[in-house]
This record gives sequence, structure tokens and C-alpha cells, in this order.
Amino acid sequence: MTSAQLLADAFDRIQEVVREAVDGLSPDQLVLRPDAGANTIAWLVWHLTRVQDDHVADAAGSEQVWTSGGWADRFALPLATAETGYGHDPGQVAAVRVDSADLLTGYHDAVHDRTVEYVGTLTDKDLDRIVDTAWDPPVTLAVRLISVISDDLQHAGQAAYVRGLIERA
Repeated sequence: MTSAQLLADAFDRIQEVVREAVDGLSPDQLVLRPDAGANTIAWLVWHLTRVQDDHVADAAGSEQVWTSGGWADRFALPLATAETGYGHDPGQVAAVRVDSADLLTGYHDAVHDRTVEYVGTLTDKDLDRIVDTAWDPPVTLAVRLISVISDDLQHAGQAAYVRGLIERA
């Protein structure tokens, strides 16, 4: 297995967890909060997808699917287009509302497809490229992609946990 295939497999696993966490839920269930400060499934999936979209587009030197694919318009959130959810307070979390689970999975699938297409082009040498000099040490493409995978899996797992609470209620 190549590094590119390994990365694609990791992103495939994220997509699987996202689908399991979201499929079949109503708009009200997607925005249910276990308590006033908790994140919703809608926010968690939107956020993890926005971060993946933002970071992969930056690394690939391409436009984000959020804007190029018209997803920002479809979501029509009362947030700046550049928002990814990083540092959101409970009010901003509550602002992420969707009409259907299909909107969330549609956007995630579009980002997933772009991500897998991009990582499929990478060689091991590409993974050593510095993509962010704001950190010490500077961040390589490999570190950035593993960071996205880690963050996405954590948030997808959180969404699955909230779904479990909804199903047991």
C-alpha cells in the first residue's frame, strides 16, 4: 500500500462514520444539543467538513468546494463564508442549521471526493513539502493531512455519540 492509498483509506473511514452519524436523522435531531453548551451533529459534521475542505484546498492550491461547488449558498448560514467553525461559541454552533441530512452528506461527499482525488496524486516526497511556516517546526503536508484526519475522526465520533443519545432518548 502506498502512502496515498493509506491516506485515502483514512478519509474513506471518516466518510463512513459521518454517514452513519447523520443518515436518517431529521433536521430537529441534527440540531439537538445534550446541553446548552454542547455541539450539535449538524455543527460537528459541517465543521469537520469545512476544516477538511479548507486545509486540503490550501495544500492543493485550489478553491474550496464550499465556494466552488455552491455549498455556501445551499447552506445559507448566517456566518461569514470563510468560517470553518474554529473557535465557535454556543451561539455560533446554534446558527448551523440544515434542512436535511442529505445537505450535510452531500457537502461531505463532495469534499471527500476532492480530497481522495488530491491525495491520490501524492508521492512520499510530496508529503515532506512545508505547507505552513507559522508553526515551529513548520508543518509538512504529511503532518497537515494527519492533523485533518485526527480532527475529523474525533468530531465524527462525537457526532456518532450524540446520535446514540438521540436514539436512546
